[in-house]
Amino acid sequence: MSRHRSKVVGSKVVGVAAFLAITPLTPAAQADVDDMMDVLFTPFVTAEGTFDGDTMFDATAWATFLSPEHWDAAVAALAEPSPAVGFDFYTGLHDIAEKWIDSELGIQVNGAINQLFGSTVIGNGAAGTEANPNGGNGGWLFGDGGAGWNSTEDGVAGGHGGAAVGLFGNGGAGGDGGAGAAGGDGGAAAWLFGNGGHGGDAGNGDTASGLPALGGAGGVAGLLSGTHGEVGHYGTLPGGITGTVAPPVEVSNGWLTNPDGQVVLWHGLNQVYKISPYTPSGDGFSEDDAAFLAANGFNSVRLGIIWAGVEPQPGVIDYNYLASVKDTVDMLARHKIVAILDMHQDLYNEEFGGEGAPDWATFNGGLPHFGLGFPATYPLSPAENHAWDAFWANTKASDGIGLQNHYAMSWQAVADYFKGNANVAGYDIMNEPWAGSHWLGSVMGNPYFDAQQLTPFYNQIDAAIRSVDPHKTVFFEPNTLFGSTPVPTHLGTVNDPNSAFSFHHYCLTAALFNTSFGCDWNADIVFGYAQDYMQEHNIPGWLSEFGATNNLGAIDASLQGSNRYLFGWSEWAYSGKDITSISPDDQALVYDPSKPPVGDNVNWDKLDVLAQPYPQVISGTPTSLSFSGGVFSFAYSTDQADGSGSFAAGSQTTISVPPSQYPNGYTVTVTGGHVTSGPNASQLTIASDSGASTVKVTVTAAN
Repeated sequence: MSRHRSKVVGSKVVGVAAFLAITPLTPAAQADVDDMMDVLFTPFVTAEGTFDGDTMFDATAWATFLSPEHWDAAVAALAEPSPAVGFDFYTGLHDIAEKWIDSELGIQVNGAINQLFGSTVIGNGAAGTEANPNGGNGGWLFGDGGAGWNSTEDGVAGGHGGAAVGLFGNGGAGGDGGAGAAGGDGGAAAWLFGNGGHGGDAGNGDTASGLPALGGAGGVAGLLSGTHGEVGHYGTLPGGITGTVAPPVEVSNGWLTNPDGQVVLWHGLNQVYKISPYTPSGDGFSEDDAAFLAANGFNSVRLGIIWAGVEPQPGVIDYNYLASVKDTVDMLARHKIVAILDMHQDLYNEEFGGEGAPDWATFNGGLPHFGLGFPATYPLSPAENHAWDAFWANTKASDGIGLQNHYAMSWQAVADYFKGNANVAGYDIMNEPWAGSHWLGSVMGNPYFDAQQLTPFYNQIDAAIRSVDPHKTVFFEPNTLFGSTPVPTHLGTVNDPNSAFSFHHYCLTAALFNTSFGCDWNADIVFGYAQDYMQEHNIPGWLSEFGATNNLGAIDASLQGSNRYLFGWSEWAYSGKDITSISPDDQALVYDPSKPPVGDNVNWDKLDVLAQPYPQVISGTPTSLSFSGGVFSFAYSTDQADGSGSFAAGSQTTISVPPSQYPNGYTVTVTGGHVTSGPNASQLTIASDSGASTVKVTVTAAN
């Protein structure tokens, strides 16, 4: 049975596409632009949906095309929910251009034009060769990029596809790598219309790094129409993938389940240290903090790692840094707390007042930077937005390798290092990805960035992780503004059945006015959009950030929403040591981890809100969960989450009951099961009764 929850709100925002179509910095929704083009060019299209060249010289067709009524219909098609006709505008235009380029007359005319301008104005780029592996660029008016050379030499990478640099055209495909060598990157599409070239496949065989060679990145799509190229397939080592262990959780039919098929829910905190050397213990987070978390019922930590710490120089992995991360992972394991590794960033790099990318991967374009703090720097710093644009364009670093390729290699190294660590529950690919100069579109939903930049990026990084670790769950996030502006995500499919949707919720009224007014409504919308995406792709969701405030009403709104939608969560943040927080002390549960978590070093009121009873391991499928006024209610069916049958009678479910919630003890009422733990145990266990299809549990304070 796939995962379904009661739907609080729908996920359709009327008029988003129309808004995007008239916003200068925002690309229109691709499908809506295609609809408009379909209608616009109908006078020149046959009933079969192909261009009719004869109509180009037909006065009647041109009269129809130029009529005001025809243009009104084309503009109206922007808001249509589906294409008006079946004609693919770009494909037709591209076919005509290619026929012209290849025709005898076109060769003569284009040659004369190109000679006149001293450059390729119209024409396709040349294919790569062994002597010149990279494909040539297309003409600066139109034309396709040339394909990269397919290497046949051991250790020699495939050539990169050429770019289509004009108004329309497709990027060239990347070439395949030789044995143990990377595939070439696909070329970028023309800036307005076109498809990015597919990345070349990596070659199988040994590599100098000892890690499999990676496929080339796909080329970026045109702004108004086209698709991003696909990442090339990674290579394999002669011995295959070794040294992996069974992970704590995997995705099963829309839930996170353990190796016994039980559904797992997490309640935890974020622990991220953002200052060099970026070690998660850098602020003093240590054994007493892990013990404090465990004693209060938390079973997970979203543990921050920083790209600049992993790869301080191009192609150089700092294994001492990874060892320091492992120390914290192992420390958490001693307290039965799992770690989810989060490649964290805020504001991209230290240059812009944040952390994340190393300096060598930061290209500001020589533009001005306005350091206005977090989060205001995001939309208002041209230099920072240029750095993001360079990243999404896979700009080459000083070693000639693209920034996204470097990011993929960093994640490959991290996954390889932790693939044998049973306490690492998963990998969160990137914290709060920012859209760069396309940021304004994210305020109302961003089809181009979400679908044509972010989704292909996730598939590229996922492939790098899977080249070394086939088992641990991969988490991916929507764009930065998803959790604070109530709009849906336009992410596509991440092609990995063991992946999960990691999202954030920050209530704007709490952030701007320190009030929780409207936060419950905001949570319902954000959580509803998250559920829409999860159900469409049948994957789990995880609220990986919320809070960052001392407004307990706002925090409770996120918690109540999580309970209604049966989401696990990780609150921001354990520590008050945070360089990008507006008010570090307000966000903290423990103000200074270098000191013991006792007395006035702990925000006890916040702990009382966060340390709720919750089911940790469920022998069945959750159906409802709530905690209010000291009353905990939980129900689950005895059906296995994967739909393969039911759990046997006597199968146990574990519920965390933090002692702080019930200082005088608690009473339990169960239908369909019975208590198997001792009185007032902090781990309440329930066994299902014979014949029970549903178990209901209620916990209340003792009289």
